[in-house]
Amino acid sequence: MLTQIKYYITFIFALWISVVSSLSYSFGNQDQLLTTKDSIENYLNAASFAIHTSKFELALKNITLAKELSHNTKDRIYSAKTSRVLAKLYLELRDFKQAQELAFRATKILREAQDPLELAQSLNLCGSICTQLNEFDYAQEDLFHAEKLAQQYNAPELESSIQINLGLLYMAQQKPELAIQQFNSALPQINSSKNLYLKSKLYVNKAEALLMLNQIEEAKKINDLAMNMGKKNRFFEIRSKSYYIYSKIYEQQEDFKTSLLFLKSHQKLNDSLFNINKEIVVQEASAKINLSEKNVLLEELTEENFQQQQSLKLNRLTTILSIALITILSLLTLSLYKNNNLRARANELLQNKNTELIIAKENTERASEAKIQFLSTITHELRTPLYAVTGLTHLLLEESPTPNQKEHLNSLKFSGEYLLSLINNILDLNKLEAKKVELDNTSFNLRKRINDVLIALGKSAKDKNNKLHYSFDDNIPSKLIGDPLKISQVLINLIGNSIKFTQNGNIWIKVKLLSHVENKVFLSFEIEDDGVGISEKKQQSIFENFTQGSVQINRKFGGTGLGLSIVKNLLDLMGSTIKLKSAPGKGSTFYFDLNFDVFEAPPKKYIEEIKTIDYNSIANKRILVVEDNKINQLITRKILEKNNIICDVADNGDTAIEKAKNEQFDLILMDIHMPGISGIEATRIIRKFDSKIPIIALTAVTLDDNLNEFYNNGFDDIIPKPYKTEEFFSKLHKALTKKQPIS
Repeated sequence: MLTQIKYYITFIFALWISVVSSLSYSFGNQDQLLTTKDSIENYLNAASFAIHTSKFELALKNITLAKELSHNTKDRIYSAKTSRVLAKLYLELRDFKQAQELAFRATKILREAQDPLELAQSLNLCGSICTQLNEFDYAQEDLFHAEKLAQQYNAPELESSIQINLGLLYMAQQKPELAIQQFNSALPQINSSKNLYLKSKLYVNKAEALLMLNQIEEAKKINDLAMNMGKKNRFFEIRSKSYYIYSKIYEQQEDFKTSLLFLKSHQKLNDSLFNINKEIVVQEASAKINLSEKNVLLEELTEENFQQQQSLKLNRLTTILSIALITILSLLTLSLYKNNNLRARANELLQNKNTELIIAKENTERASEAKIQFLSTITHELRTPLYAVTGLTHLLLEESPTPNQKEHLNSLKFSGEYLLSLINNILDLNKLEAKKVELDNTSFNLRKRINDVLIALGKSAKDKNNKLHYSFDDNIPSKLIGDPLKISQVLINLIGNSIKFTQNGNIWIKVKLLSHVENKVFLSFEIEDDGVGISEKKQQSIFENFTQGSVQINRKFGGTGLGLSIVKNLLDLMGSTIKLKSAPGKGSTFYFDLNFDVFEAPPKKYIEEIKTIDYNSIANKRILVVEDNKINQLITRKILEKNNIICDVADNGDTAIEKAKNEQFDLILMDIHMPGISGIEATRIIRKFDSKIPIIALTAVTLDDNLNEFYNNGFDDIIPKPYKTEEFFSKLHKALTKKQPIS
C-alpha cells in the first residue's frame, strides 16, 4: 500500500515540474533563446580574455553586447554574469568601489537563483576585491565559501583560481608561507587545464611571496617563468608586476642601478595600462551600460513583473495539484493506521528479543565473574612455584658459582622475572586493555637488558639454526628511566616470535637514537627476520588476542597467539604503536619508537635505605615463617639463616597461632593461602592476644586492590612473592628495628 502511494506522489510532483518547465519555455522560440545564450557566453569569454591582455576598450565593447542580449532575454543569471565580468574590468582599472558594488549585485542574484558554480565565481571575485580594499575578514569568508562550493561541485580549475586569490589574501596579511602553500596546491590543476593566464598569475605572485621570505634565487627563477609567459601571451599586467619584482630582487642584492631600470620599466608599462585608458574606459562604461541606480532598479522591477506573471499562471496549477495532494494524504492516513497495527506487533517481538538479550547479558556477567575467580586462584598456583625458582636462583648466585654457571643463573633469574611479568599481564589482560595497568619508573641499563633477553633466547635461536644480529647505538645513554620488565616483555615476545617463525635464517635487532633533547631520549626499535612472513590480509588481525597467521602456521609452530596482542597493549600503555612490514616468504619487520628520561645521579631513597641496613642489628632475631609449601619454607629459612637470623616454621595457620601463644618471636612472616584457616584469619586471632609483634604478609596474590584489606586485618607490611632479596631485607630491617628486643 505504501509503495503504491509513493508512486502516486512521485507522479504528481513529476507532472508539476513538467508543467512548470513547459511554461518557462513557452515565451519565445526555444532555439533562438539557446542561440542568444551562446552569443552571450562568447561575448563574456572574449571580454575576459581582453581584460587579461589589457585590451580594456575591446573588453568594454564585448561586455556591452553581452549586457544588451541578457537584458533582451530577461535572464537574470546572464545579467549577473555580465555584471561580474564588468566588475573584473573595474578591478583591473583600480576602481575598487565600483567593482565591489557590481560583484555584490551579481552575487545577490546568483544566491537567489541557486546556481552554486556561478555563485562560487562571484564569491571568488568578491574575495579578491575585498583583499584590495584591506577588508581581510570579508575576503576570507567569501573565498572559503567559494572554495567549498568548487570542491563540492567538482570544479578544479575554479578551485585553483580561488587558491591563487587566497594566496594573495595571505600575502596582503604578511603571511607568505601560507600564500606559497596555496600557490603550490593550485599549480597541478592549472598545469592540466593549460590556463596560461592563471599559470602566469600564479608564478608572478609566488615569486613575490618567495621574495618576502628572502628566497631571492628561487624568486628570480619563478619570476623568469612569469615574465616569459607574460611576453609570449601579451599579458601586460603580468609583465608589469614581473618588472616590479625584478626591481625588488636587485634592490635586495644592492644592485641599485639595475633595480632602478626595472622599476622604470614597471612604471612605464603601468602608466600605459591604466593612466592613459582608465578615464576613457570608465566614461564609456557609464555611458554605454548605464549603471546608474535608477536604471538598475528599473531593470529589477521589470524582471520582478515578469516573474509575477509567471507566478499567476503557476498558482492555478498549484491549486489543482493541491487537491490531488490532499487526496493522496487521505490515502496515506489510512495506510499509516494499518502500519500502526503492524508496528504494535513488531514492538511486542522486540520486547521479547530484549528479554532474551537481558538474560544473555546476565549469563555473560556470570561467566565473567567465574573467569575473575579462576584468574584469582590460578595467580596463587602460578606464583608459588615461581617463588621457588627465583629463590633458589638467588641462593645459588650467593654460593660463588663459576662464571659459566653465573651466566646461566643470571639468565634463569631474568627469565623468572620475565615469567612473573608475563603471568601478571596474561592474568590481567582485561585490565591491560582497559588501560588500568600502571608503568613502573626505575633506572635501568637498556643495553644490558637487551643482552639478557638475547642470552635467554639464545638457546631457542640456536635450536632453529638462527643467527641473532644485535646493533645498539653507542650514543644512547647507559642509564635510562622506564619500566624494564615491560620493555623486556615486548622484546622477548617480538624476538621470540621471529625465532619461532624463522628456520636456518637471520634475525636483526636494531636500537637507534633518534634524538636527545635535554633530559629525554627518543629511540627506535626494529626486529627484522627473513622467516615465513605474514600476508597482507592477516596483518590486519595479527595483533588481536589468540590470533596467528593461519591454521597451518598454528599447527606447525604452536603458541597461544597472545604474544603480539600483549606487545600491542604494552606499547599503547607506553604511548607508542607497533608497526609491521611483511610479505609471505620475505620475512617480517616489527618496529616502534619509545622515549625515556635519562637517569641522573641522585640515587633513589629506596637504594639509600638498602645501603643503611645494619645486618648485625637483626642477627639472632627470632622469626616465625608461616608457609604450607615445603620448598618455599626451605628457601625462606636458608635466606634468613644465612644472615644469622633464628628461624622457626609453621605449616598452617593453627600451628602458627599455637606457636605465637606459647613462644616468643620478634617477627612473623605470614603466608595468605594455606589449608585450614587463611593467613588473614590467623593474623586476626594473633592480634587478639598480641597487638605489638610485627606481622608481614608474604603472599603471591595480586595486591592492586587488596592493600587496605591487609592493613585493616592487622598486618604491618606486605612482601609480594616472588620478591627481590634487597626489598625483603629492607622491610625486615624496618620492622625489627622498631620493636624492642625480647628480654
